[in-house]
Amino acid sequence: MENTTAVIILAAGSSSRLGEPKQLLNYKGKTLLRHTADEALLITEKVVVVTGEENPQITEQITGLHHVKNENWSEGMASSLKVGLKETLQRFPETEQLIFTVCDQPFITSSVFKALIEKKNTSPKGIIASAYAETLGVPVLFSSSYIQELLTLKGQEGARKLILHYLDDTDSIPFKQGRWDIDTPEDYKKLINS
Repeated sequence: MENTTAVIILAAGSSSRLGEPKQLLNYKGKTLLRHTADEALLITEKVVVVTGEENPQITEQITGLHHVKNENWSEGMASSLKVGLKETLQRFPETEQLIFTVCDQPFITSSVFKALIEKKNTSPKGIIASAYAETLGVPVLFSSSYIQELLTLKGQEGARKLILHYLDDTDSIPFKQGRWDIDTPEDYKKLINS
């Protein structure tokens, strides 16, 4: 199923609480954005990065990758999700399932993406989410039957809204370290010292 799976990396946020672009934070010799992209590329060549505010350093990190700029990134997560989805379907029309992920989960690996795909192969459910910190979230896989629903999201709404709305059609994989995401300087300090 890898060849019909696309990964969309949402990397358009302004990192306002962090005070610097989280996409460019270094961890274990790579930026968080490049790390996420490289792990995604291990399972599929269909990887699309959604960027926001113009930043040459971020552009440099995604050289050689399919990417699209969300001109309306400041409107919230939904706009990036929709821009990424449309770009992916245009570029890879054969896509049957989409994994949405973010670039500030430092412990994301190709094995998490692979686990989502493997779970989908054995589950009748249309959504496979990652389970951590008593919640369900990203990375999350949606079958193509959810494309129209994804395109109706607005403002700060993200994938979680659909997960919660369609819990009866949602399965999950464990990703304990998914609880780590970098929003503040303290989060980053904790990560570096962990």
